[in-house]
Amino acid sequence: MTLVLAEAGRNIRNVAGRRNNKFMELRDFLVKAKVNTYASSNDEREGIFEDGSKELIYEEGEWKYRDSYFGFNSFIGEEIVWKNGKVVWGMNYYGTIISNKADAKQIYRFLKKAMLLVKKERPFRGPTNFQEGEWNYKDENNSTIDKFDGIETIHFQNEKVYELKYHGGAILA
Repeated sequence: MTLVLAEAGRNIRNVAGRRNNKFMELRDFLVKAKVNTYASSNDEREGIFEDGSKELIYEEGEWKYRDSYFGFNSFIGEEIVWKNGKVVWGMNYYGTIISNKADAKQIYRFLKKAMLLVKKERPFRGPTNFQEGEWNYKDENNSTIDKFDGIETIHFQNEKVYELKYHGGAILA
């Protein structure tokens, strides 16, 4: 009986180890993809399609990332990651400017600065907190990379001017 339990424990650890390694690769790729797409984008890098959607794509080796969205204020979109042609991760989001205290272009410029600070420990949006002058970015989530949801906010002069909600996770075959 002890031998069977020890073998089961080893199998569980091996599966968990492989899963953690898979997620480490995914985390590393997501950080690169996010930094090289929206966070550093300008209008020239975005594909604009007949249906009005915009799209940003990043590829590296066996990995591919696509961020496609509709709108400006408000906007809705999704991010999808493929590995070897199979979907492995996705996120949906909806954001809007909720105050006229700051110009939309100023808000999105500050958002891109925050998004450049994405970390592999939390590869969903930007950092937990980021402040620059009178601007404050905050991202809250109670999540892991395989199943998550969160809310991102921007405050200008202590007033909330922007909010985005997101959710998603791993898509395991």
